[in-house]
Amino acid sequence: EVAGTVEAVGDKVTKFQPGDRVVSLSSLGAYAQKVGADESTVLKLPKAMSAEDACALMCGYGTSHHALKQRGQLQSGETLCVLGASGATGVAAVQIGKAMGAKVIAVASTDAKRDIAREAGADIVLGYDNLKDELKEATGGKGVDVAFDPVGGEAFDVLSRSMAWNGRLLVIGFASGTIPKLPTNLTLVKGYSLVGVFWGAFTQKEPAVYAGNIEELFAWYLDGKIKPVIEGVYPLADAGVVLQRVLSRGAAGKIILRP
Repeated sequence: EVAGTVEAVGDKVTKFQPGDRVVSLSSLGAYAQKVGADESTVLKLPKAMSAEDACALMCGYGTSHHALKQRGQLQSGETLCVLGASGATGVAAVQIGKAMGAKVIAVASTDAKRDIAREAGADIVLGYDNLKDELKEATGGKGVDVAFDPVGGEAFDVLSRSMAWNGRLLVIGFASGTIPKLPTNLTLVKGYSLVGVFWGAFTQKEPAVYAGNIEELFAWYLDGKIKPVIEGVYPLADAGVVLQRVLSRGAAGKIILRP
């Protein structure tokens, strides 16, 4: 994600002009002072939205919103379990889950990270130790309606045994470094679905739906229903150090680089 002020536009650009505040998605090249972007990837920023918050909203919140709305079909009153609940997508899932009316159970690895999830609005905050028993207690034995898993590994194994009837287990990523294997008999006897979430492909294959999602996210932001958690803003020169922290799962919330 990259945000800033338009300096120049091409001859065929009709939606933007120099001076506009915008945000854009870029697969490469965003770690720079100046960036070129295709008009189709650019959005105007509301006056009340900072460039930092816009960058935090686009991918992290965009992924979580698509996951819970289109893929998980989360309904008001359902129970949502979010793994990695202090990370960029995890915090977003907690806030979006609350905006959609769910009871949110957040799971994070340390006290500091659990505090972030709690501040984001989680109803119940848990660690990974004894997670299966604690999820059973937290749901009254019913299980989880929607599970948001960007972690994988052993935590996925716990979720696969903790789903409610008609539940939806969302595969977001594998931050643990381990891609788990699912005993498919569990989906049969427990009657739940395993659902993959690939936000990048979604934005390309369903651009109109994606545009509607961003519109809803911006509206929620302006209404105060969601607020990106930004761990810190660092100079572009520190990109290598910051990325190493992200890769080692040491970051909480979104990290912003400023040229």
